[in-house]
Amino acid sequence: MISQQNPVDLTADDYVVIGLATCFIKEDGEVHQVDVIEPIPSASLEALLKGIPTSYKYAYATTLGSVVNKDEPILPTGFPDSAQFADEFAPRVFAAARTYKRRESAKSLIPLGTTYTDFKYSLDRKRVLNASRVVTKDDNVKQHSHTHKVL
Repeated sequence: MISQQNPVDLTADDYVVIGLATCFIKEDGEVHQVDVIEPIPSASLEALLKGIPTSYKYAYATTLGSVVNKDEPILPTGFPDSAQFADEFAPRVFAAARTYKRRESAKSLIPLGTTYTDFKYSLDRKRVLNASRVVTKDDNVKQHSHTHKVL
């Protein structure tokens, strides 16, 4: 039984891709590495398969009913017990499943029940989950004195 108020357009057998990403959390001035399980929408998957650097270690093609039940995430086969689910996992997995319904051809990228591991894995650009941006006056763009003048 899936949930998210039982959407009429989705079933437990609908295709979805779940990835294991390496992310970071900042606590008390220190940065900690964590593995995060999150859904990958079809457009993102297509971009990742073209070889862009990513924090995904691997992705698993499965069904909606095998990763969520009554809005509670279910640990996918082959994923480490130490991994944590992404925030808002249930609504995001339902949204991701819809992208594969709209783009049927994306289902052939990773066949159902298989794991894809040939991503261009890189941690050069760290994904910090709880980063907060502080905007200061120094961030303002300085404009040329003639920018707003009619010449």
